[in-house]
Amino acid sequence: MKSVFSLVSALSLFFSFTSAPAAGSGPQERRIYYPPAYSNFTVDVLINGSPAEKLYGRGRSYVEAAEGAEYELRVRNPLPVRVAVALSVDGLNTIDARRTSSWDAKKWVIEPYGTIRIGGWQMSTERARKFYFTTERDSYAARLGRASDLGVITAVFYRETAPAVTYGRGRTPYPADEPMRRGEDERDERATNAPAPQSAGKGKTNRNTAPSEGLRTDDDYAATGIGRSVNNHVYRVDMSLERRAAAEITIRYEYRPALVRLGLLPRPRPYNDDPLRRRERARGFNDTDFSPEP
Repeated sequence: MKSVFSLVSALSLFFSFTSAPAAGSGPQERRIYYPPAYSNFTVDVLINGSPAEKLYGRGRSYVEAAEGAEYELRVRNPLPVRVAVALSVDGLNTIDARRTSSWDAKKWVIEPYGTIRIGGWQMSTERARKFYFTTERDSYAARLGRASDLGVITAVFYRETAPAVTYGRGRTPYPADEPMRRGEDERDERATNAPAPQSAGKGKTNRNTAPSEGLRTDDDYAATGIGRSVNNHVYRVDMSLERRAAAEITIRYEYRPALVRLGLLPRPRPYNDDPLRRRERARGFNDTDFSPEP
């Protein structure tokens, strides 16, 4: 039996209380599109409530990050059965920020044909802290010393093989596992007492954060920060899952200059008032009779 989490939210689509719940470009830009290699399971990155445009190339999909912007992940289950999804951002599980295999990870529950929206790191059964795009040095992963997998969002889906245990309305059940419970409470207390991150939207970098795992972090590349605290009530259920994953989706996100360097966006065309282009259009005579007044 795998331990999974259900999201209780008015924004989620669910059928019972055992369920879980880019920046645009100008017309002159040319995209490189390839058909996605995965099934009808979908993961969308929502920026200001709208899905970021996906770019397909180099064998994967990309979205353009908007520095300082908060974002959510919208995850859809196309199957007529419940699924559990292991969801990681920057290599960290969105529920407990651990790095494990997808099978061992804590998971979110999605009802048949259902959709959930995950907007932050789950800090307890009552609250989460928002995702936002920031620099590598300011990222949540760098703060935890785990900055080896920045700029990636991964969802791995597992089908349910048996009905889950059903709990009554308003309850927040946990397995009878006191060491696990104490560990989660201690983690939440540490997160509560930790220094507040710099505000999302300002694009600031915490230069006092040491590079993690011996890796050099950079201010020019996108990563995900740990932002403001919001209410997000969850509860634990037990589910029996198929061992083989039903689908896996990976999305890379980068700022626009990196997408240009990867060849996914064209280099911007120079403006008509570019000084060198203006000088190249210069002529010696203009066929006027007299010198004009300045």
